[in-house]
Amino acid sequence: MKLTISRQSLLRELTRLRGVVERKNTIPILSNVLLEAAPGALTLRGTDLDVSVTTACEAEVARPGAVCVGAKKLFEIARALPDAPIEIAAENWQVTVRCERSRFKLPGLSPESYPETPQPEGAFIALPAALLRDFINRVSFAITQEESRYALNGAKLEIAGGALRMVATDGHRLSLVEKRGAVSDASLTADILIPRKALAEMAALCDGAGTVELSHAGNHVSLRSGARVLTARLLTGQFPDYAQVLPAETPNRAVLDAAGFAAAVRRVALMADERSQAVRLDFRADSISVAAQSAEAGEAGETVACEYAGAEATACYNARYLSDFFGAVPEGRVIFEFRDGNSQAQLRPEDGEGCEFKMILMPMRI
Repeated sequence: MKLTISRQSLLRELTRLRGVVERKNTIPILSNVLLEAAPGALTLRGTDLDVSVTTACEAEVARPGAVCVGAKKLFEIARALPDAPIEIAAENWQVTVRCERSRFKLPGLSPESYPETPQPEGAFIALPAALLRDFINRVSFAITQEESRYALNGAKLEIAGGALRMVATDGHRLSLVEKRGAVSDASLTADILIPRKALAEMAALCDGAGTVELSHAGNHVSLRSGARVLTARLLTGQFPDYAQVLPAETPNRAVLDAAGFAAAVRRVALMADERSQAVRLDFRADSISVAAQSAEAGEAGETVACEYAGAEATACYNARYLSDFFGAVPEGRVIFEFRDGNSQAQLRPEDGEGCEFKMILMPMRI
């Protein structure tokens, strides 16, 4: 194998693979990237067996071939080299990288030992890349951190009747985002559980893209953006019936400024109990009192103006959960509604900009 490629192109595609390549080296071949040179193009592939990314870029190929080489070291070399054409050659599983006056020799491996990547199957569903990335960002924070709760270690993606919906929960909170008319073909459907790592790589694949294409079949899902294709193993198991968690009635309703309330919670939470991270919210006419205390740190309180309709109420919530929601809605007005201080609360932006986004938050009992 012998080829010449621009440094920018090689570095860009290696960057796309960094999040996928296995770093723990439990299986040595997984720390490698597979390079395949064919006339006019270099194809790169990385995998950790659960998530695989294949990408390609233009190259002047003098001698076609394939070789596996350490992904981390090749990335570090490409990043350190000057912005000039790079020559990559492989002979007897030895890889040589040349650029201007620099020369590197790296050990290579036979491509025959590299794992096969499942090929995309099923109909491709076109989705706006920015919309899918926004959906992922608005639900990922609610995915559980407990590995034992297998079915909750990702997000549920549903497509039906032209609507796109994504849901995630950790049992204490639930984040749901939906947009009707996001899929032009109303006959296309999907109901799949996508793991956390795959979601992060999907969001990265959406960066800079106009439209992406999603397909799923069996226990795999694929996302395609131009020459880049991500394939991931789906989660199995029963996702909770999230419709039962959505509050049926919410007579108490506060409308507040997202940035101001988030800043108040962040300040008051400095005095919250380190383990529970609990803050108390007292809803009164035209204001919400935010308070926290702990035996070790002390106490803090702050009053935030709002438009409140309903009976006076008090409830305790996890400050980090509140901050996660306002991280996804950093500005504008937010509606905070609930039945009483012992029932789940619903937070949603007043202006959804065409999307329905809400977080259901369970109160804390202290």
